[in-house]
Amino acid sequence: MVSSLPASQRSGFHYFTQGWRLIRLPGIRRFVLLPLLVNVLLMGGAFIWLFYRLGDWIPALLSHVPDWLQWINYLLWPLTVIAILLVFSYFFSTVANWIAAPFCGLLAEQLEARLTGRPAPDAGWAALLKDVPRIVKREVQKLVWYLPRALVLLLLYFIPGVGQTLAPVLWFLFSAWTLSIQYCDYPFDNHKVSFATMRAALRQHKATHMQFGSLVSLFTLIPLLNLAIMPVAVCGATAMWVDNYRSRLASAR
Repeated sequence: MVSSLPASQRSGFHYFTQGWRLIRLPGIRRFVLLPLLVNVLLMGGAFIWLFYRLGDWIPALLSHVPDWLQWINYLLWPLTVIAILLVFSYFFSTVANWIAAPFCGLLAEQLEARLTGRPAPDAGWAALLKDVPRIVKREVQKLVWYLPRALVLLLLYFIPGVGQTLAPVLWFLFSAWTLSIQYCDYPFDNHKVSFATMRAALRQHKATHMQFGSLVSLFTLIPLLNLAIMPVAVCGATAMWVDNYRSRLASAR
């Protein structure tokens, strides 16, 4: 087991901090490098580009606010900034996850072997390439689940008043749940647990996963720290898998 704490004390915060510790384990660090590199290139570039675009987008969005709400513009401005950051940080992190999915799966696989004391599967490039079609299919499943829900939330942004106040809160909660699904899926998929079964299992510990996903979402917004968040989240999610799900859902390896 990853933690000696009783199950009731293993919160989402606990597993998030575990992720930061686990990426530094000897023998695991080399599997952290590729997902870290993908995240640095995409998230770093995306946030530099977004920084230069915010000045144009914020006035355009605030122009939809009706006259009777102009008096709370001082509150709507920071909410609009947060909303843009949430949408784009999740969008670019999703793209990064698509590209880095084989490497994230490999990191989860190697870390699980380290945490359980079992022999690690073959980590060669041939084994990795063999799994790519299955991994891509799984990422498509996640995208099909995510897109309709995301589009509904995005449409809320164009409703005057509601879009600038309620939508950012709903988007943050949705992002927290979606990011927890995204990162927990790597160890589940390594054992070929179906996407539907995985989501049903996570719902049994929804508070823990909302805490975990909320922290991942928040750190995705923090410059520099967001560059390391992908491998940290994979490691924290793998620790959750080992502690809470592996004994009843793992396939024989």
